Amino acid sequence: MLETPSKIDILRAALAAAEARASAAEGALVAAKSELTQVQAVVSAAEDMIRHLRLQIAKLRREQYGHSAERHARLIEQLEMQLEDLETDLEQDRAKADAAAAKTTVAAFDRRRPARKPFPDHLPRERVVIEAPAACTCCGSARIVKMGEDITETLEVIPRQWKVVQTVREKFTCRDCEKISQPPAPFHPTPRGWAGPNLLAMVLFEKFGQHQPLNRQAERYAKEGVEISLSTLADQVGACAVALRPIHDLIRAHVLGAKRLHADDTTVPLMAKGGTQTARLWTYLRDDRPFAGGAPPAALYYFSTDRRKEHPTRHLAGWTGILQADAYGGYNDLYCSQHKPAPVLSALCWSHARRKFFELADIKAIARKGKKVAEEISPIALEAVKRFDAIFAVEREITGLSAAARHEARQRLVRPMVSDLHDWLRAERARMSKHNPVAKAINYMLDEEGRWDAFTRFLDDGRICLTNNAAERALRGIALGRKAWLFAGSPRGGDRAAFMYSLIVTAKMNDVDPQAWLADVLARLPDIPLSRLPELLPWHWKAQKLAQAA
Repeated sequence: MLETPSKIDILRAALAAAEARASAAEGALVAAKSELTQVQAVVSAAEDMIRHLRLQIAKLRREQYGHSAERHARLIEQLEMQLEDLETDLEQDRAKADAAAAKTTVAAFDRRRPARKPFPDHLPRERVVIEAPAACTCCGSARIVKMGEDITETLEVIPRQWKVVQTVREKFTCRDCEKISQPPAPFHPTPRGWAGPNLLAMVLFEKFGQHQPLNRQAERYAKEGVEISLSTLADQVGACAVALRPIHDLIRAHVLGAKRLHADDTTVPLMAKGGTQTARLWTYLRDDRPFAGGAPPAALYYFSTDRRKEHPTRHLAGWTGILQADAYGGYNDLYCSQHKPAPVLSALCWSHARRKFFELADIKAIARKGKKVAEEISPIALEAVKRFDAIFAVEREITGLSAAARHEARQRLVRPMVSDLHDWLRAERARMSKHNPVAKAINYMLDEEGRWDAFTRFLDDGRICLTNNAAERALRGIALGRKAWLFAGSPRGGDRAAFMYSLIVTAKMNDVDPQAWLADVLARLPDIPLSRLPELLPWHWKAQKLAQAA
C-alpha cells in the first residue's frame, strides 16, 4: 500500500512553489523597473537633444536675422534654463539606469556622447606625468620599453594673483661736477600711480561692465588679502574718467559724425532725499552694419535727472541727419524747421508700432491672466501682427546688403505691403469706436500729422532700418545693472556711468574685450602724443592686435 503524503509535506511543497513564483515575479519586477528606468533615461536624452537643437536654432536665427520679436531674447534665456534642468535630470536618470542594470541582466543604458571640442590652442599646457611602472604588471619582468602615451586634458583656472611692481630709478653722481643723474619718473594714468593699468581696468569693467558696485569689489579684494578702501577705489574711478576723456571725445565725434543715428532712453533710479527719483540714461548709437556702410559702430550715452525735451536737444545740438527713435515728443524740437543747421528727419520704429498690436493679440499672455482667449483676443490686432511680420520677414532677408540693394528690394517687395497695410488700417479704424484699444494702436501710426511719413521714410532710403532695436539692445545692460547697483548716488555719478558706458559698449560693439582694451589704453595714454590718440580707438586697436598676431 502506497504511503499518502502527509499534510506537512503538501504544505511544504506548496510553500516552495509559492516562494519560487514569488522569486520569479520579483525578478520580473526588477527587470521591468530596470527597463522602465532606462526608458526614462532614453526619453531624457531625447528631450535633452531636442532642447539643444531648439536652442541652437534660436541662436542662429538671432545671429542671422536679429530680433524677430520683442520676446526673442527672453525665449533664448528660457531655453537655456530648461536645457540646464534637462541635462541635470538626464544625469540623474543615467545614474539610476546604471544602478538598476547592475542588479539585473538588462543591458545598461549607453548614450552616445557628442565629441567634446578641444580646448583653445592659445591656453598654456602644464604637463603632469604619472610615474610609470618599473616592471611589467603581468609577469614582473624589468624589460619594458615605452611604446607611446595617452593624454587626458583637464581645464583648470589659476586663482587671481596680486603683485607689487617696484620701479627702480638708480641715482648716479658725477665725480667731476657732482651733478646727480637719474632717469625720469614714469608717468601714470592716475595721480600718485599706486594702481597699475590692469587693476584700474578691472575695477572699471567690473563696476560698469559687470555691474558690481565698488563696495562688493572691496569686500572681495579683502578676502583675497588685499584691503582697498571704498573711498580709494572711488577716487581711482574718478581719476580714470579724467584720464580717458580724450578717448571719449573721439568716440563722441565719431558718433555725431554719422548721418543716421539710433536714439533711445531708459530709467535710472537716482538717490535723493527721502528715497530715489527717476532719472534717465540716453543713448545715441551709430551702426552702419545693416547697410554695409563700413564705418565702425559706436555708442554715446548721456545722463539726466529727468526726461524733459531740452536734454536730447542739447545732446544733438548742431547735428542734422536721420534720427531713428520712438514717437517720444521730446525729439520734436529737433524736427522743427528752426533747428540749425537743418531739421532732423524722423524715422520711427516699427517694433514699437507692432508691439501695440501684439499686446492685443498675445494669446499666451491673455491665457495667463485667466481670461477666455476667444473673448479677449482681437482678430483685427492678430491680422495686423501677421501683416507686420510679413514686412519684417523681407527686412531680415536684406539686412547686411548695400543701401542701394536694400532700396531696390523695398521698392519692389515692401512698398506694396506697406501701402496695403495703410489702406487696411484706415478702413478698420473707420468702423470702430475711438475708445477701442485697437483704434488707439492704429492712431499711434496714423493720428498725428507727419507720423505715417516718419514710419515710411525707410522705403526711400536704404540706410534706414525698419526698427530701433539697435538702441534698445544698447540699453539692455543698463536694465540688468539696475538690479545690481540699485541706484545712482548723485548726478555726477550718473554722468560718470554714462561716460564709462560709452567706452565699454563701443568696445563690445567692435568685438573687443573692454577690460583688455582699457588696460592697454590706460598704460599707453601717458606717453602717446595727441596726434596718435585715434590709434587707441577700439576698432583701430583691434586692427593693430590682429596685425601683431599675424
